[in-house]
Amino acid sequence: MSALSPFLPYGRQSVEDEDIAAVTAVLRGDWLTQGPTVTAFETALATRVGALEAVACANGTAALRLAYAALGLGPGDAVVVPSNTFLATASAARHAGAEVAFADVDPDTGLMRVAEAEAAIARARRAGWRVRALCPVHYAGQSAPMADLGALAAAEEIVVVEDACHAVGTLDVDETGKTVPVGACRHSALTVFSFHPVKTIAAGEGGAVTGNDPALMARVRRLANHGMMRVPEAGQGFADPVAALDADGAPNPWYYEMDEPGFNHRLSDLHAALALSQLGRLDRLVERRQALMTRYAERLAPLAPQVLPLALVPWCRPAWHLCAVRIDFSMTRRDRAQVMTGLRSAGVGSQVHYIPVHRQPYWRARYGDRDLPGAMTHYRRTLSLPLFSAMADDDVERVVTALVAALS
Repeated sequence: MSALSPFLPYGRQSVEDEDIAAVTAVLRGDWLTQGPTVTAFETALATRVGALEAVACANGTAALRLAYAALGLGPGDAVVVPSNTFLATASAARHAGAEVAFADVDPDTGLMRVAEAEAAIARARRAGWRVRALCPVHYAGQSAPMADLGALAAAEEIVVVEDACHAVGTLDVDETGKTVPVGACRHSALTVFSFHPVKTIAAGEGGAVTGNDPALMARVRRLANHGMMRVPEAGQGFADPVAALDADGAPNPWYYEMDEPGFNHRLSDLHAALALSQLGRLDRLVERRQALMTRYAERLAPLAPQVLPLALVPWCRPAWHLCAVRIDFSMTRRDRAQVMTGLRSAGVGSQVHYIPVHRQPYWRARYGDRDLPGAMTHYRRTLSLPLFSAMADDDVERVVTALVAALS
C-alpha cells in the first residue's frame, strides 16, 4: 500500500461541513441532552419513514431492548430471531427474560423467510415456550419478506419487531409496485434502527424505534427514560393525584411517577444533531451506495461462480449497508483468513457478517447445538468488502483487483 492509497475499511462514516456545523450549534446552545434537537430528529425520522412516531435512543441495541420491553416480553416467552444477525438481536431478548428461537436463513441472501420462521416457531412450541414475537432482520440493506412474515405472524397471533439496523432508507415494494419506507411498520408493531458510524447515516452512536400505536410508543418513550411519567398519558391518571396535582388540577412541575423500571437509553442532542443533519441528505447517501454496488456487480461478474454478490430479492429497493459477497473458497488455494490478510496487505479492509448467533458459547450451553444449514452455508462463504458513501469509483476497482490477487 503506497502513501497515496489510504486504507479502505469495510465501512466508515461520512462527515461533512454541515454535520460539523450542526453539532457545533448544539455545543454553543443551552441543551446538550434532553433538548429540542432530539425532538427535531424524532419528528424528521418519523416523517421520513412514514411512521406515526419515532423515539430516539442510545444505539440499536437499546432500541431492541426498548421494543422487547415495551411489548412486555418476559420469562416463558420466546422471540424468533434469524441466526444470521448481530449478537444484540438475540441478547436483547434474553435481557427481557425471554427465550430465543433461532431461525435458519436463505444461504444466498442471509434473510429469514416464512419457511424458516415457521420451523423456528414449531421448535419453540415443542420446547414449551409461548412464542410472542417474530424479529426479522433486514440484512445488508435488503429487507426480509415482510408481507409474508406479517401474514404468518397474524395467523400465529404473534407480534413483529423489524430489526432494520441495516436498512435505513430501504424501500419495500408491494405487489402493485408501490414503495413504502422500511420503518413505516406496515407489517409490524415496531421497527428498530441503528445510527452507528458504519451505517448509512451516523449519530456517532444512536438508534431509534418507530411505530404507529400511540400507547405502545408512549411506553417505549417512558422506558427509554427510567420509566418516568411527568404528564398523565391518555386514559391514565397519576397513581397519587394528591401529591401529583396542584390546586387547579395541573401536574406539579417537579412531580413524576414510575410504574415500572425503565432504562437510561436516551440519545443526546449532540448525537441527534449529527443524525438529523445526515438524515437531510439520506437520499444522496443511499444513491451513492447503490451506485457503488452496481459498479461492484459489474466488476465482480467475471469472477463468477467463484465470487458472487448476494442474491437480490424482488420485494425491496435496498439502501445498501454492506457489500457482502459469496466466495467459494473450495475453488481456491486460500482460506478466508488468508484472503482477508491478503486484502489487508493491499490496504483493503474486510469483515465477516456474521458468525451465526446460535453457534455462540452462551447459546450452545443454553440450548445445545442447532442444525441451521442455511445460516452456516451463508457464514462459511461470506465476506464483506468496503462500502461507504465517500468511496470513489476507482476504489471499487482497487478492491476487486486486490481480491483477485488475494484469491490467486
